[in-house]
Amino acid sequence: MPFFSMIFSWWKSATYGTLLTTWLTGHLVGDDQFGNRYYQSSDGKRRWVIYNGTVEASRVPPDWHGWLHHTYAEPPTRAPLKAPVWEKAYAPNPTGTVAAYRPDGSLARGGVRAAATGDYLPWKPE
Repeated sequence: MPFFSMIFSWWKSATYGTLLTTWLTGHLVGDDQFGNRYYQSSDGKRRWVIYNGTVEASRVPPDWHGWLHHTYAEPPTRAPLKAPVWEKAYAPNPTGTVAAYRPDGSLARGGVRAAATGDYLPWKPE
């Protein structure tokens, strides 16, 4: 079953086609703090990422994203971006994980909603 899941499910990891292309024509350019590996073809026209774990685009940091989309000619391993002092450190999207935001009263948080204040008037047709 893992063979078929790797062929048909791109969201779990790289497919055999991507791994074959990487093995035949890919040149490793670098990796990021999340363990993702970045490749490009020998002529430099194609660029791609092999994710470390689940395929999730928000796990690509901004500097590597710019390189993947040909915004930057040099990869961050050769020409790192200088982030402004006020900018927070990059973090992947936590939606669907334990770190996701759960406000007060959320069913996922297990809390209880605050009681209604009585200032709400429902609409009634005339």
